[in-house]
Formats: sequence, structure tokens, C-alpha cells
Amino acid sequence: VQLQASGGGLVQSGNSLRLSCAASGRTFTDYTMAWFRQAPGKEREFVAAIGRNGVSTNYADSVKGRFTISRDNAKNTVTLQMTSLKPEDTAVYYCAAGRTVLMWRTFSQYDYWGQGTLVTVSS
Repeated sequence: VQLQASGGGLVQSGNSLRLSCAASGRTFTDYTMAWFRQAPGKEREFVAAIGRNGVSTNYADSVKGRFTISRDNAKNTVTLQMTSLKPEDTAVYYCAAGRTVLMWRTFSQYDYWGQGTLVTVSS
């Protein structure tokens, strides 16, 4: 699976941003999709994940209620809608795809990764 993330940028605290990830190369519905992020000097951390049918979702506590993950299986895309952004949300955001994901929050469970898109939130 090839993953292409887009939508990052510079926003002020409290504003919103929408990230998209386009997938190609394999059957999209075979994969659990997720977003991770990595801030400077920190380890990569889980943000959100969505199951193959788009019904089940999982969020990190730090983004719950502010971020929404969704997928469009007809368009092979996964989206992360981010609202009420905070400076601590600043990071490179990566989309990921996993065929057999038992632990959604574990990055080693995912087989394919996009190149990352930078989100910078100013205070």
C-alpha cells in the first residue's frame, strides 16, 4: 500500500485543520487505518485509528473530543479532522495501514506508512 498524506500547515491555537491520506496499491478495505504523530525529540505516538468498515474508532486520550478520524472506502482515503488545536499538537503526522492489527495503538502493528505531514500550532 502506498500512502500519501497531505493537509498539514501552520495554524493558530484553537483553530482547525484537516489531514487526508490517500491510499493506493492494495485493497483499501483490507486495512485498519491510523494516524500517529511525532513531535521533535519525542517518540512516535498514537493519535487515532479506524477499523476496516469505518465504524470502530479509537483515540488517544490527548485528542479525544477534539479530533475525528473517518474513512471513505470508495475513495480510498482516511481523514483526520482536528479542532481546538493546541501548541502541544505540533508534530509530523503520519498515516499508517495495517492488515492484521490487534493492538491499534501500537505502531509496530502497522505495515505501511506515509511520508508524514507537518502540523505546527502557534500559541
